[in-house]
Amino acid sequence: MNHSACSPLFSAVCQGKFMDRPNRFIVHCEVEKAIVEAYLPNPGRMWELLFPGVMLFLIPNGQAQKTRFTVVAVEREGQPIMLHTQATNEVAERLLVEKRLPGLEDARVVRREVTVGAHRFDFLLVRGEKPYYLEVKSCTLFEGSIAMFPDAVTERGRRHLEALADLATAGTPCGVLFLVHWPQANAFLPDYHTDFAFAQTFYKVRKTLDFYPIAIDWKSDFSFASMSKKLTIPWQLLECELDDGGSYIMVMELMQDEMIEVGSLGRLLFQRGYYLYIGTAKKNLTERMNRHLRKRKKVHWHIDYLRDKVTHCTAIPIRSSDSLEHELAQAVSSIADWQVPHFGSSDCSCTTHLFGMSENPLHDRPFIRLLQYFRIGRLKDSQLFK
Repeated sequence: MNHSACSPLFSAVCQGKFMDRPNRFIVHCEVEKAIVEAYLPNPGRMWELLFPGVMLFLIPNGQAQKTRFTVVAVEREGQPIMLHTQATNEVAERLLVEKRLPGLEDARVVRREVTVGAHRFDFLLVRGEKPYYLEVKSCTLFEGSIAMFPDAVTERGRRHLEALADLATAGTPCGVLFLVHWPQANAFLPDYHTDFAFAQTFYKVRKTLDFYPIAIDWKSDFSFASMSKKLTIPWQLLECELDDGGSYIMVMELMQDEMIEVGSLGRLLFQRGYYLYIGTAKKNLTERMNRHLRKRKKVHWHIDYLRDKVTHCTAIPIRSSDSLEHELAQAVSSIADWQVPHFGSSDCSCTTHLFGMSENPLHDRPFIRLLQYFRIGRLKDSQLFK
């Protein structure tokens, strides 16, 4: 499908309001005052995009399909953000054919979906009469001028990097194209908070593979608004931050009011709701979070007493070479509905490191905005951000 880049990618697009997401590939949305199911062809978390009431862009499905619609995009700050990962290769091919990808203007498409050994790559290209393998990734995680990939752990993506690096080392050049659906982006990083292993591999193969993080701008009819631009990769910053240390937030749900014995704090009444615990680990951050996620362990910290009673526990790392624990606790305190005094803060000047919210913070705009700042937004002020 080599349509012009000026022609819309989708037809018969309608709009709906996002309500909730019962699983990774299904959303409930409101279309013309009716509640309908829609297929979401994107397994990413998209915490920062899918809030109740945001506008979705939908295309109708055929009668043989289980849902009435397929989600193709979501609106953020008036900009359509393309979510349809299965259409990513179509987007890439249009841009390749029309020479609109900076750094890949000399490439000619031979075919899509190419199998090499145990791996399948998105494109076989020709550059200078030599074969060139290209893998394509869709990036929807960004804050301000910085984009990151991935927004969920992708072992498959990490293996792609390794396999392409092996091919390149053996003499066949290879690259990875990251299509960033946010025109305001100027810089790109692997998301070392979410997928530390992917980020490590990304950095390891930096001299072997070509990386093309390209920001594209979508019009409301899903044609391209302007020329694409290649983003910078601040390698010095990545090298400094690519360490398994920093802070973390444990998000936990307590299903009912509980009286809980908490070590030296004694018996405390915990009301039902969601709890956010702020912790830090200067090294072995992954190991520390995994310990908190386990229920069976020797009780040591205040959090261990609460962890035994809660469900739906999520660990959110914020890897950083800077000490952020106290600043993070202060920021969370400003949006929390209540707090538990002296919990987890016996060795610092903070009032507490445990905060409560009535509703799930992962669906709360202020909390996600806070998380986006500490993970991404604050990086723009780093001396290493070049």
